[in-house]
Amino acid sequence: MQTSVTFKNLDPSDHFRNYVSEKLNRFDKYFYNPGEANVMLSVEKFRNIAEVNIIGDRMTINGKEETEDMHAAIDMVLDKLEKQIKKNKQKLRDRRAPKGISKSIMDESPLPDDDGERQIMIKNIDYKPMDVDEAIMQMDLVEDNFMVFTNSRSDRVNVLYRRKDGHYGLIQPNP
Repeated sequence: MQTSVTFKNLDPSDHFRNYVSEKLNRFDKYFYNPGEANVMLSVEKFRNIAEVNIIGDRMTINGKEETEDMHAAIDMVLDKLEKQIKKNKQKLRDRRAPKGISKSIMDESPLPDDDGERQIMIKNIDYKPMDVDEAIMQMDLVEDNFMVFTNSRSDRVNVLYRRKDGHYGLIQPNP
């Protein structure tokens, strides 16, 4: 991460530059591309102020802390920024994954056999948004008799199935 440290009412010191750079390097794991950090360390009477602006991956994070100790101010503002970065990254992940799609692997589990006549096998499957044409292409690639998917045009769950005559059938809910 590119870091620029500015001092205001404080003698520039390599100690604080190295301390801030070392602490900011832990944020590199959160960014896909190199980020840029602008740090301003200032002193006003007895208050030590650390202000950090981080720009990277199409987001800008700002934080400011003031305490009686400069090291404590730097640590506190960086902890605050780490929480903000994690929160923003989680928001991006939530926006990318459509609602209702589970990311679990296919899971089969039988229901308890009550009267000994029938046993029902429950199969949890993953489904993703696609249009009907893409679902047909996917069905041609696999041997399954049906495919569950979210119709990208209507955002509803649809089921495409293979009929006995070789054609396909589509089950879709009414709006």
